[in-house]
Amino acid sequence: MAQYEAVIGLEVHVELKTNTKIFCHSSTEFGADPNHHVCPVCLGLPGVLPVVNKKVVEYAIKAGLALNCQIASFSKFDRKNYYYPDLPKNYQISQYDLPIAEHGHLEINVNGTDKRIGITRVHMEEDAGKLVHQGTISTTPYSLVDYNRTGVPLIEIVSEPDMTSADEAVAYLEKLKAIIQYTGVSDCKMQEGSLRCDANISVRPVGQTELGTKAELKNMNSFKALHKAISYEIERQMEVLEDGEKVVQETRTWDEARGVTLSMRSKEEAHDYRYFPDPDLAPLVIAREWVDEIKASLPELPDERRKRLVSAYGLPEYDAAVLTTTRELADYYEQCVELFNNPKLVSNWIMGDLARMMNASGQEIGDVRISPAQLAKMLQLLDKGTISGKIAKTVFEEMFNTGKDPGQVVEEKGLVQISDAGLIDKVVEEVIAANPKSVEDYRAGKEKAIGFLVGQVMKSTKGKANPGMVNKLLKEKLDK
Repeated sequence: MAQYEAVIGLEVHVELKTNTKIFCHSSTEFGADPNHHVCPVCLGLPGVLPVVNKKVVEYAIKAGLALNCQIASFSKFDRKNYYYPDLPKNYQISQYDLPIAEHGHLEINVNGTDKRIGITRVHMEEDAGKLVHQGTISTTPYSLVDYNRTGVPLIEIVSEPDMTSADEAVAYLEKLKAIIQYTGVSDCKMQEGSLRCDANISVRPVGQTELGTKAELKNMNSFKALHKAISYEIERQMEVLEDGEKVVQETRTWDEARGVTLSMRSKEEAHDYRYFPDPDLAPLVIAREWVDEIKASLPELPDERRKRLVSAYGLPEYDAAVLTTTRELADYYEQCVELFNNPKLVSNWIMGDLARMMNASGQEIGDVRISPAQLAKMLQLLDKGTISGKIAKTVFEEMFNTGKDPGQVVEEKGLVQISDAGLIDKVVEEVIAANPKSVEDYRAGKEKAIGFLVGQVMKSTKGKANPGMVNKLLKEKLDK
């Protein structure tokens, strides 16, 4: 089915990190008991009036600037009318024709190729409540509703349909998440719903300019699910066209257990929402001075920081790209390098052992118990020869699990490297005497045999012998 191509656009909902909701003083704290953080305003009870949280507007402008958008001088809120059980007012306060930001872009790199993805718009809106299903939405016998999330501030970031594969969609979402996290306007915790993604997908014959009929995949909350769902949906639509049928415009959901997308409902057209300006909220007139002030407060963003890590520390592009995926990880790296000035070695440990243990334990860099100062201390012990490279891995693992200082771990476990030439010489003699076959093989020209003998010395010293001295002494004796 190579005669078709996919066209993908993403709509990303980002919860803003404000203390209170967008139109009332109810808390936005995550994890409270159901329906704990609610009030008459966010429940839409009769006689109440919403008041805009200024911090929400500031954060929306900040995100728009970070995404290279033009910030509107005049913007307004609109009512988007529809019924759903998680929306007690029967309308959502959103933005329609005059969003806060438009016409932006970001850059992605997939398989070594750079590509610019357009940002159509960024608009503010209130979040709806959360339906709690027993199992999946398609099989649950009933659903419960939690209104804690109702009124939590969102920005919706709508891309142009510039992506053509699941790989590009994931790369776009990863870059978007990184940029938003760097600005500090959201924690973008996908597992807590702070960042959710809808994907609009269509396919068309290669060479056709007209877009095909799209399906919308709702609420993708992990990169893995996004990739699998888009890949499946592209194949599904191609098969529909191959069978001579028509793709139906509809909203679909991803069933992770079955690995398929399922129809939820036919897609409403925009006019079905009967948008109109919210009569309770005055339009927003955005002063240029305020926009300039917010722009001046933007931090160094991921692409800029990646370039600086390459130029300042001489890191390979790949290392710099990995280390700048989050602001916290880049901060961790630079704090460590300030204390131990070997940028590449620090990078190797963070991208290697630390990343491996974080992945295995499901931790983020903010959860890790090893501070940058502790990692620097351990690398100093390694650099001084106090511990060997092999022992360093043991020390590091203990630090990761307990948060103890490396010096304390080395002392408690007796892990100081053996550099006593006399002691190592004695063990080498014992190993040579106990392994005549390997000695014979080495002297017959099988160089690899010395590796076995080195291993036996290290085993005998419980990995604490200085590897360089072991190699030197063994070769001296075997070459006699």
